[in-house]
Amino acid sequence: MLSGFTLVRNAVTLDYPIVAAIRSILGVCDEVVVNVGRSEDGTRELVAAIGDPRVRILDTEWDFSRGSEALARETNRAMAACRGAWGLYVQADEVLHESGAAILAEKVREWDGDGRVEGLLVDYVHFYGDFETVATSRRYYRREVRCIRLGRDIRSFQDAQGFRVGPELRKIRARLTDARMFHYGWARSARAIGEKFEISKTIFPGDPGRATAARARGSLGRPPLLRRFTGAHPSVVREWIAARAHDTIPVGGRRFRPGVVRFYLSDWIERLTGARLFEYRNYVEV
Repeated sequence: MLSGFTLVRNAVTLDYPIVAAIRSILGVCDEVVVNVGRSEDGTRELVAAIGDPRVRILDTEWDFSRGSEALARETNRAMAACRGAWGLYVQADEVLHESGAAILAEKVREWDGDGRVEGLLVDYVHFYGDFETVATSRRYYRREVRCIRLGRDIRSFQDAQGFRVGPELRKIRARLTDARMFHYGWARSARAIGEKFEISKTIFPGDPGRATAARARGSLGRPPLLRRFTGAHPSVVREWIAARAHDTIPVGGRRFRPGVVRFYLSDWIERLTGARLFEYRNYVEV
């Protein structure tokens, strides 16, 4: 049995593609557990309207008194409610490409008997500002674990980006796949991004200036190595994109900063060798 799981709160206010996120994994899952934090914008009704009996909603109250750890706790709550041997994870602003869903389901069957494999990796496409621009520098993780064995003391880690194992928080042993996850967290309207920053001040209290600066500019800062996207978006999210294609947040202009030279050097080496220098990983490849 393959379970899916996700968590969401205030999806309407924050304009998350949560319906597309759930649908992107629903086709290969026997169930999808959705941890819906108490919201006042119709989030629960939005999820319930999917109308598939495989979708199980957990009504929860999230406690942000410990900052971003709340996201890991709520992810763990969704994981604990899963009944499958493997769990396929998607965040509220992520959409798994349909080809990737089939790949992950196939790899679960193929590697289920190999006890070394605790998780499966997906490649990331990070959209930035709009739906035709992607962020490619090492600031943005190029891979992360999104399918895990359940019941092995594997737990969500820190801000729920990845997973660790046991009380010692050992890095999860994971294997590469060709599945792709599309991340739309930075490709929403200026209003939604503004709301994201305001909420982030509660979740990440150590960085209040970023939210204030972004609201004042009405735009996103320009990171190094933005590139044009020339592929196709997942089919389940195209309607959501079409409705927002003309309501994206602008990105600031180019300006030289000595500190970004290292990102261009790292990118050059990666293009030559395939190795990404100083890459942060929540996992160990097996």
